[in-house]
Amino acid sequence: QVQLVESGGGLVQAGGSLRLSCAASGRTFSSYTMAWFRQAPGKEREFAAALSWSGGNTYYAYYADSVKGRFTISRDNAKNTINLQMNILKPEDTAVYYCAAALGEGWVGKNSMAYDYWGQGTQVTVSS
Repeated sequence: QVQLVESGGGLVQAGGSLRLSCAASGRTFSSYTMAWFRQAPGKEREFAAALSWSGGNTYYAYYADSVKGRFTISRDNAKNTINLQMNILKPEDTAVYYCAAALGEGWVGKNSMAYDYWGQGTQVTVSS
């Protein structure tokens, strides 16, 4: 069983920055593909960013087009955490942000159905 707990959400003005963190349980954290999804009011949950595990210490980053160049995903395997640094935030980034984990090696894709575990989410609100 894997437990994921997000933190770092809040209210920020457009153009500002926020850093989200996700603390994960589990002895094999380093072998999980970790991702951030988001869900805006009235919309479906959508992929934002992920770090895919490809064996050993090799990870690949993937980003949604809407956040590429503004968001950066990173992980600290020693602390069992992943982070999402969000810069140049826009009002359309307003959403509940969820941390997700997929077990096993290789890229699992951007479909939320491919992820095995989820956090409860943290609210990010960007004012104009």
